[in-house]
Amino acid sequence: MDGEAARLGSKVATVLRVTSGNFLEMFDFFLFGFYATYISRTFFPTGSEFASLMLTFMTFGAGFLMRPLGAILLGAYVDRVGRRRGLIVTLLIMAMGTLLIAFVPGYATIGLVAPLLVLAGRLLQGFSAGVELGGVSVYLSEMATPGRKGFYVAWQSASQQVAIMFAAILGYVLSQQLNPDEMNQWGWRVPFVIGCLIVPFLFYIRSSLAETPEFLRRHRRPNAREIFRGLATSWRIVLLGMLMVAMTTISFYAITVYTPTFGKSVLKLSATDSLIVTFCVAVSNFIWLPVMGALSDKVGRKPILLLFSGLTLLTAYPALAWLVANATFPHMLIVLLWLSCLYGSYNGAMVVALTEIVPVEVRTAGFSLAYSLATAFFGGFTPLVSTWLIEETGNKAAPGMWMAFGGACGLISTLIVYRKRRVAGVSMGETIGA
Repeated sequence: MDGEAARLGSKVATVLRVTSGNFLEMFDFFLFGFYATYISRTFFPTGSEFASLMLTFMTFGAGFLMRPLGAILLGAYVDRVGRRRGLIVTLLIMAMGTLLIAFVPGYATIGLVAPLLVLAGRLLQGFSAGVELGGVSVYLSEMATPGRKGFYVAWQSASQQVAIMFAAILGYVLSQQLNPDEMNQWGWRVPFVIGCLIVPFLFYIRSSLAETPEFLRRHRRPNAREIFRGLATSWRIVLLGMLMVAMTTISFYAITVYTPTFGKSVLKLSATDSLIVTFCVAVSNFIWLPVMGALSDKVGRKPILLLFSGLTLLTAYPALAWLVANATFPHMLIVLLWLSCLYGSYNGAMVVALTEIVPVEVRTAGFSLAYSLATAFFGGFTPLVSTWLIEETGNKAAPGMWMAFGGACGLISTLIVYRKRRVAGVSMGETIGA
């Protein structure tokens, strides 16, 4: 029993160490979305609240455009030199972007240089994040106990929910202690500074990671040219993986990053109400992700992916339409918790499925490229698309259409992926838990 307890403790410690960078990434990304109105006034003062907010969300989205480049270049690096060294490099680049955003003076102080530096910080964060999720997911899949990959890999996404909970609590405390003028002038920067202060601790715990046994067993490791060639050869599975991830990224950024703006600007609820809902969503996500990842180890990935992408397609818009017609705090909580269930259940099975369908030689680069393309083209621009849809259509529930589109992407791509593998004669139960 002592030996078993020691092995379990070692696994838990490893999961905590490897997901630490995920915490920093999502903490900063969520802060940028939640404090978008303050950031827009500080760096993008145009005289129009809508225009300033759009510029802020465009800057937020621009970081995602760097993800595919980071996925290819840093992903190839991780596949060549190892998971541990690669994850330390991504954390370093991410920290540089965080420092830049936290301490850049506003437009009123240094003019046009201010938004340009903020943009540079977002691009650095995006470049790093392009391989962060893939590197962490691959590491967890390679260190997982046989038959429990879904459970272990789900902690990649679950760790992000802890960051959202922490950011929501911090935002609530600030909103209670500071008045609106103080928040607008300097209060919004406090969470970013705290993010900078925890960077040394994250470096310390991640540097203690060991390389995965599966990677060490590989006698030959491909060079960069071979990895790029492998990515080109696997373009179909990368494209299908991107569509599978589209469901995840659209849903995630809609129910977390965009929720505070939606609650305050669209539903006209208080900032405190939006923060409480966001916190509850993060708790819900944290529960659903490992539970459904573990369930996918038992019943297979495919049934879960099909069920919850289909439910998103059918219910996302009606749920938001009902919320808009009945805009109260309890109704917002009910709707967002339902959407959280859809996201957490689907993503709990999707992330591990993606690690299994990508060829092992380009596992990190291929996973990261599929994930980053989905985030760049779909998820990362969810706040921007949602704001634009509401403005153009006059329909406050229009973001639900965007989420339904994500559900359609997940449903169709899952059907194609699993049909192709069946036709190819692959043992679904052994390879992707179908």
